Parts: sequence; C-alpha cells; structure tokens
Amino acid sequence: MRAGVHTAAGAAVFPFLAKAVFRSLPVARTRCRADNLPAAAVAYRQDVVTVGWEERLKARARRRSDSGFEFATALPRGTILVAGDRLVLDDVQRVIEVRELEEDVLVIRPASPQQWALFAYHIGNSHQPVMIADDGIVCAELLGMKQVLEFHGIPFERERRPFTPVGLIPDHQHAVRA
Repeated sequence: MRAGVHTAAGAAVFPFLAKAVFRSLPVARTRCRADNLPAAAVAYRQDVVTVGWEERLKARARRRSDSGFEFATALPRGTILVAGDRLVLDDVQRVIEVRELEEDVLVIRPASPQQWALFAYHIGNSHQPVMIADDGIVCAELLGMKQVLEFHGIPFERERRPFTPVGLIPDHQHAVRA
C-alpha cells in the first residue's frame, strides 16, 4: 500500500484478508464441570478437545476440537485445563469437553518407602515435571529425563497415558504457617 492519489493495486485484497485470515474466533472465557453447566448450555451442541499437558497449561490459546471446530480460550491467568472441564461458547451454542491426551511417559514403580523418597529426590533435583500416580512416579518423556533415571539407577518403563504434573493439579494447595 502506498500513499498518494492512486490506490495501490493490491488494496482490494484487504477485505478478503479481513474475512479469511483475521476472522474472529468464538472465545471460551470460563470453564466449568458437567455438574455445574449453565442450564442454557445443556442443550448446546457437544464437542471434545483432546490436549496434552503443555497445551492444558495455556489459558490463552487458539484451539481446534477433535471434530475440527476452531475456537479460542481466554481463561483467567493460571487456569489449568483437566479432563472433564467444559468450555462454554454461548455465542455459537457449543460446549467443548476437555480430554487429556495420552502421551509418552516414563513410569517408575518404587518397591519401598525408601525408594519412593530416593527416586523422588533425584527426579526433583533435576527440576523435571512429575506426576504421582497410584502405581508410581510418572515423568514426562522430556529430553534428558531417560538419562537422569539411568544415571541414578532408577528402573522405569515407557508407557502412554495422560500426564498432569504435581503442582498443576487443580485445587492443589500448600498449608500456610503463621
């Protein structure tokens, strides 16, 4: 585009770009659970978005549901999406359920309380995200994690499962001492 008396040849493209490239997406600004879904939203079209742990940490993001529907989230800072959350898009009458993606993880199954403590110490000392599950300690398979476990002689197995690190679990709180 240039200034002057004559219109730039490409100026006619801008209306097209405004519709095709810069179109606005429906935005989810809150999340809720199925048991406290707003009454009007019960009749909305249902959809699903399956996302990995790093994507679930993003409160503001452009997303695509499993069926291909594009939308955005503009949730309060610090919001972490977990399985079962519902994103309500009133303007397009759609409710999108969050599902957790099964991801590559390393699972450690300590055989004693001492192993639990020692393994958790070494993993924590490497500043890696970790999840405590009923069957063991679960680590995201991130660059270098396998080497950390092997270096410390920590036995592990590779699996695929949803992963939500400790500290990122909703309602996780630490007691404040006076």
